[in-house]
Amino acid sequence: MLSLQKILLLHVLACLGQLAHGSDIIDGEKAPENSMQYMASVQNNNGHHVCGGFLITEDFVVSAAHCYNWTLTHVVLGNHNLKNGNHQKIKIENKTIPKNYIKVGLGNDIMLIKLLEKVQLNDRVQTIQLPPAEINLQENQVCQVAGWGKTKTGDNKPADELMVVDVSVIDKQVCNELWGDLPDNVTCAGGYETTKGFCQGDSGGPLVCDGLAVGVVSFNYEKNCNYPDKPNVYTDISKYRQWIDKVVKSRKYEE
Repeated sequence: MLSLQKILLLHVLACLGQLAHGSDIIDGEKAPENSMQYMASVQNNNGHHVCGGFLITEDFVVSAAHCYNWTLTHVVLGNHNLKNGNHQKIKIENKTIPKNYIKVGLGNDIMLIKLLEKVQLNDRVQTIQLPPAEINLQENQVCQVAGWGKTKTGDNKPADELMVVDVSVIDKQVCNELWGDLPDNVTCAGGYETTKGFCQGDSGGPLVCDGLAVGVVSFNYEKNCNYPDKPNVYTDISKYRQWIDKVVKSRKYEE
């Protein structure tokens, strides 16, 4: 059982107001054009960015489970600037999260979004490869995280352009010591002892290492994005490969 102290300690990355304002990256830069073509903006029926996501097949996007209960209606792919209409906007058919997911901060924070139709892969939209069932990230390995929206703690002004920042992997044992107790199946990178990392609402975006989507943005500490006391925490995708493969296979379009 998780102690009340731990539950109180874990401050979620995205609450109602935060998710509604979108997402972004702290101390990052604009993503180069024709890069990160797998990035997806998961949006509501008002066309507002709610969570990040990334395309893994022509009809499946990965995001965070704690985004599940929001009114998600469609995803936008193919453009770094969300104000530019030159993109693919595809309706969501349904969403799936692990049966043992309870809430953000307690683990299993991953969601599969089934699209109503297949996306058109081209020079602006591509899938990203997932890691194998076993992957060993090295301490201080440099990876990337990307998103749209806020650029500092407490900022309510979202950015239109996709932003990206380099973050370093933090050893899981060190991360556990800093947090006190972490859920199983998570990865830590960025945040601690640096100004680089993700901020409120950046939920669901990928942690990309060596061209693989190895993590899903899950939560940080006390909504502190500029000088956090603890590392940023991601869902470890490699631990969910069997679940992902099963869902994708069972809900794939029939040819």
